[in-house]
Amino acid sequence: MLMVGVGSMVPGNFHAGEKREGNCSLLPRRMEVFDGEKVIEEFEEMTKDAGRVQVETLKKILEENGWAEYLQNLGLNGRTDPQSFKECIPLATHDDFEAYIQRIADGDSSPILTGKPIESMSLSSGTSKGRPKFIPFNDSLFETTMQIFQTSFAFRNKQIPLGNGKALQFVYSSKQFKTKGGLAAGAATTNVYRNPKFKTTMKAIQSQSCSPDEVIFGSDFHQSLYCHLLCGLISRDEIESVFSSFAHSIILPFKTFEQVWEELCTNIRDGVLSSWVTDPSIRAAMSKLLKPDPELADLIYKKCAGLINWYGLIPELFPNAKYIYGIMTGSMEPYLMKLRHYAGHLPLISADYGASEGWIGVNVNPMLPPEMATFAVIPNIGYFEFIPLKANAQDQEQEGAQENKPVGLTEVKIGEEYEIVVTNVAGLYRYRLGDVVKVMGFHNATPELKFVCRSNLLLSINMDKITEKDLQLAVEAARTVLAAEKLELVEFTSHADITSEPGHYVIFWEISGEAKEEVLIECCNRLDKVFQEAGSVSWRKGKATGALELRVVRKGTFHKIMEHYVSLGSAMSQYKTPRAVGSTNTAVFDILCSNVVSSYFSTAF
Repeated sequence: MLMVGVGSMVPGNFHAGEKREGNCSLLPRRMEVFDGEKVIEEFEEMTKDAGRVQVETLKKILEENGWAEYLQNLGLNGRTDPQSFKECIPLATHDDFEAYIQRIADGDSSPILTGKPIESMSLSSGTSKGRPKFIPFNDSLFETTMQIFQTSFAFRNKQIPLGNGKALQFVYSSKQFKTKGGLAAGAATTNVYRNPKFKTTMKAIQSQSCSPDEVIFGSDFHQSLYCHLLCGLISRDEIESVFSSFAHSIILPFKTFEQVWEELCTNIRDGVLSSWVTDPSIRAAMSKLLKPDPELADLIYKKCAGLINWYGLIPELFPNAKYIYGIMTGSMEPYLMKLRHYAGHLPLISADYGASEGWIGVNVNPMLPPEMATFAVIPNIGYFEFIPLKANAQDQEQEGAQENKPVGLTEVKIGEEYEIVVTNVAGLYRYRLGDVVKVMGFHNATPELKFVCRSNLLLSINMDKITEKDLQLAVEAARTVLAAEKLELVEFTSHADITSEPGHYVIFWEISGEAKEEVLIECCNRLDKVFQEAGSVSWRKGKATGALELRVVRKGTFHKIMEHYVSLGSAMSQYKTPRAVGSTNTAVFDILCSNVVSSYFSTAF
């Protein structure tokens, strides 16, 4: 689950699901006034007939792109019905599209994947495989982004209406560059932010950013983050929501605030921006906002001095904030404890479900805690299939390599887990997104999904199979030992070490303080026990897999990893800590290994 939202920047001049061709138009119509009730009404109507809308959505995608080379080579020959589509077009991964996408990036403007030429490329975060990948981006994909933001905002605003204030949005736009063929390329979020239509959509809703464009598009992430904080403080009484793409990218600015709050107060008191902020455009923009305000500086200083361990920092700084919003499910769940610490009484609302390849579902129950969040699939933003998963890995092995056949959107069953397959509006057909979801229920006739984990194995030694969810459960079990010592787990990742016999799993931890050796040994044992419950205890007891190793790294190690990915061109808005680091990812692996301060082996078996 990757694609970030700028969810508080939800547009208001695009209307979801115009009543045309069975209410499945891929391009929502413009509207001058945001009407949340109308958006919800049309969403309800569309999801009641989700099966038909899906058929018409596929038909429209294939009518627009059916003569593209990829589809023609596979013998589709202009047919647009689901049966022909599934018979002709195989399930595919990014590897299957990579050569086609590279030709487009290199300047081939013929209809390769889509009927109309692709004019820009999105870059994935690169944290899954260690390098970003190109993903086609077009106006149709932008329009579906606008639609899902609007729908999400309608449901959210119905529960917690916003006034005419501002939003503190920790958003960052990475630089675009030109591919060999002259196409604009950048992070998916950058393609959204830089679209000329995007800024006009912000004015139709009550959630304009408190930061000027120069801060969002700044050349240096650290300078932008600092100035986002400063802009928020200057507008503190107007801030109604706090947003960033992911839970961890909401936490990062407030962890930074703990270190720089006195400097921020000085900037406000003197009306002068710190000299280390050197980006000329940022300095020029901030000079228009920043005026000497000793009274505000004293107030903020007093608020901060009165906090105990920074608990409730966000509502203390922004007394009119109503909620905190961002992606908080899946790999973001480990950050919720820290985020709630900063949030105090403010509700956390999980943003919508999508990826760089496109959007999938919207949070129509925004008041549920993030751990219980589900996402209702919007049936007209793509064509969706679901591969039923076996009950467990042993069943898969016993039945051989043959997979279950994908089922349609309305054919999924409550309580079952599936891998998602997407056909989007930008040239990806029957694309295996790589996410495992569980069907928790239905909103009318469309399923409500809960993200479970990535479908690819995170780690494997011998016959063990460890997923991201397994790692997360193990870490949660072990971090309770830290919590009892009033210590905090800052970040973590993993590695399968097969350089010696037997191979063994390595967990890298960054923690908030110094822990006693016996505490860390207990943490290591807890990790090992849960790992073996997920994999196979017999392999450990039989010494086919070695004892799990816990390596503690210096403070700031994971910040260095983040900076490494940002230096490669990843947008901070899309960055997620990689939960597994292979030895082939030498740069990140070297950062981890060179910062190890202590190491412990499990004695659990």
